[in-house]
Amino acid sequence: MLHTNLKHVLSAADHEKLISENENVMVCCGRMGPMCIPVYAAMTELENEYDQVVFADMEFDIPDAAVIRNAPECRNFMGLPFVVYYKNGKLVHATSSIQNRPQIESILKEKLL
Repeated sequence: MLHTNLKHVLSAADHEKLISENENVMVCCGRMGPMCIPVYAAMTELENEYDQVVFADMEFDIPDAAVIRNAPECRNFMGLPFVVYYKNGKLVHATSSIQNRPQIESILKEKLL
């Protein structure tokens, strides 16, 4: 399990339940590394401001993370983390590598809200 204060997605079944039961979801699939930690920190801050979005993390190296790693939108990604945004159960945007709070906030406003 990742050491963040975010909701943890521990399996493909958790992932499916999360995106099917919530209108707006952001999942950061990564590790506790230098490219991922700033994204988790930004998500933790934004979680307090965007109560209409569920912010979650998922360990990149578990087998069930294939639901994100193998998504067509993520297929050509090279850097961690893989960050996916879901609207009404559909993957509507995906990014990879380090992102800052303004970049994430822009995607939230454009794709989810």
